[in-house]
Amino acid sequence: MVVTATGSRYWICRLTIRGQKNSSGGPFRTDLGLGGTRDVTQQQVRAKALEYRQLAFQGNNPKYNAEKEIPSFEVVARQVHADRKSTWRNPKHADQFINTLRDYAFPHIGGMPVSDIGQPEVLACLMPIWATKHETATRVAQRIKTILDFAEAKGFREGKNPVTSVKDAKVLPKVRKKVKHHAAMRWQDIPSFYAELCERNAMSANSLRFTCLAASRTNEVLSMQWAEIDEAQALWVCPAERMKTGLEHYVPLSDEMLSIIEPLKAMKSKFVFEGQRRHKPMSNMSMLMLLRRMGVDGATVHGFRSTFRDWASEKAKARFEAAELSLAHKVGNEVSRAYDRTSLLDERRGLMGQWAEFVTSKKAQKW
Repeated sequence: MVVTATGSRYWICRLTIRGQKNSSGGPFRTDLGLGGTRDVTQQQVRAKALEYRQLAFQGNNPKYNAEKEIPSFEVVARQVHADRKSTWRNPKHADQFINTLRDYAFPHIGGMPVSDIGQPEVLACLMPIWATKHETATRVAQRIKTILDFAEAKGFREGKNPVTSVKDAKVLPKVRKKVKHHAAMRWQDIPSFYAELCERNAMSANSLRFTCLAASRTNEVLSMQWAEIDEAQALWVCPAERMKTGLEHYVPLSDEMLSIIEPLKAMKSKFVFEGQRRHKPMSNMSMLMLLRRMGVDGATVHGFRSTFRDWASEKAKARFEAAELSLAHKVGNEVSRAYDRTSLLDERRGLMGQWAEFVTSKKAQKW
């Protein structure tokens, strides 16, 4: 047992290989790791050490001649998922990674050694859903490829990745992708809808009003914290880890947006739009359920981004770059994006002000 300076402990097996010499001409000695003391019992260590000694006595280096225990696909998949879980910005994406493999790959190849998985096994996973659930199937294929690449890096398999071979062979039928757009309200109908929304005092109504005015995504708004708001500059800085693009996003705050969040300070919560639990954000379904209660069936929360984009193009005649950057879409190359993020802030502030004025036009007339 070896104890490091940090206190961690692990097993090693020190051997002299019969008949082999080191660079100085003496007996060849080597140390082989057997795992940490938390993961491997003393009984398991002794069994493995005996196996290694027998190989060494025969003149074989266990490092190269010991029989490897090949893990199953499911074991490797769960290890990859555990290793990468902390790298996903959205916990939902981490769950989707393992859940799709659980549903569509594990029933076919979960118990198989990763070394034995080839093209037929990959096809067995993909063919049943390739046409009916094409988007899911392509993600399953990518995830299987990731697992097998990891297994190869660990020395558990060799040769070309079968997922790549299936793709190159073009044995799967071509499927036309159907582009699905989020249902959106016509921009002409927004003022009347917003006026009705203003009559509601629920937190879901406040967050939906803010979302409409900001043209932001649901998660970006519901996870918004007070620390992200610069009232002096009338600016909301949404951090990169919450943005789909992975880039920090600046949202100019109109007077209407500030009037929505100002009263919420009294709650002294970490989140601007606090949910039912203290210092926790609202459910991402809360705004959609509000739309349903209001009888709005032809629109989604995400669809208000499309509504804003249509208004910016058709009514406001806004510049393409300003409208796209307001939606946190990538425009141009990396250099131009870094420049536009700040240089177009004033232009975007004016555009968001016009949008707020239009959205609240019925509210103003009514009140």
